[in-house]
Amino acid sequence: MQAFLKGATVQTSRSQKDKTPSGPSTEKKARAVPWVEKYRPKCVDEVAFQEEVVAVLKKSLEGADLPNLLFYGPPGTGKTSTILAAARELYGPELYKQRVLELNASDERGIQVVREKVKNFAQLTAAGTRQDGKPCPPFKIIILDEADSMTAPAQAALRRTMEKESRTTRFCLICNYISRIIEPLTSRCSKFRFKPLANQIQEKRLLDICEKENLKYSKESIAALVQVSEGDLRKAITFLQSAARLNVEKEISERVVIEIAGVVPSKMVHDLLQICFKGTFEKLEVAVRDLVDEGFAATQVLSQLHDSIIESDLNDKQKSVITEKMAVVDKCLADGADEYLQLLSLCSVVMQQASHN
Repeated sequence: MQAFLKGATVQTSRSQKDKTPSGPSTEKKARAVPWVEKYRPKCVDEVAFQEEVVAVLKKSLEGADLPNLLFYGPPGTGKTSTILAAARELYGPELYKQRVLELNASDERGIQVVREKVKNFAQLTAAGTRQDGKPCPPFKIIILDEADSMTAPAQAALRRTMEKESRTTRFCLICNYISRIIEPLTSRCSKFRFKPLANQIQEKRLLDICEKENLKYSKESIAALVQVSEGDLRKAITFLQSAARLNVEKEISERVVIEIAGVVPSKMVHDLLQICFKGTFEKLEVAVRDLVDEGFAATQVLSQLHDSIIESDLNDKQKSVITEKMAVVDKCLADGADEYLQLLSLCSVVMQQASHN
């Protein structure tokens, strides 16, 4: 009986050995990373278009002290990337995790977190040398990303910690709206406004990515990417990756970019305005219904209509009446009103103003 069992165990162990795959297939495949992360600036020199911030950070990398920083501006302009790149250069890959505390809006950041996590990290002292022997600043960095979503009591609790731990810690607050940061914090920081990226800068970065990823593209598609992203490089890179995945072998076209971005084709917006200027209310109802049924977001239609109205031949008084109505419609849409009724209401005001010409 024992011999029988032994034989069985030998057979099972052999079969298990046979099942285990051998050769290069066991090696881990390269991890797929979103292009936004893959092409995030690794050093301060790679940060595009924000000259003032880069100049200050370069000085601090050369050995000068770093002030508390407050970065503000639209999303996708390089705020988080800049400070992360600077921290990596300052501390190197070994010390980076020990010296940098990064808190995002996804983390809980009430007054309790500031009192415990931030305060405890700020109180730790830091040595002035790295493992590779290079000089290293004797302070740590606390990055509070999307600081405008912090509660007012948490911001108030941060004031004292900022002052008290100034010898060992530097703070970097990052936000989209500086008006939501309390005055005592803004006065303790060097403020830097991040501008929306210029079209040429975005084009250059997108073309670099296309070259590295061996993508087929047309000039019109790159121009469309720049236009739909509105100065947000993160959005442009994400759209480019989506378009590349959609058209694996084919060339990335302008039509694909517009479809992915959810932008209303300019011809549809133009046709809608022509009906407002010269058509009847019955035709207008049909046109608005078709637009909503196509699945376009009313806020996107509103944004594109706004640009077209500003460039139209209407006089200033008519434009002001229409744009005032647009503001009301935008508020109603934000509150969850019916898209068809709001767009119809707006277009009827455009029709009414155009009839005065």
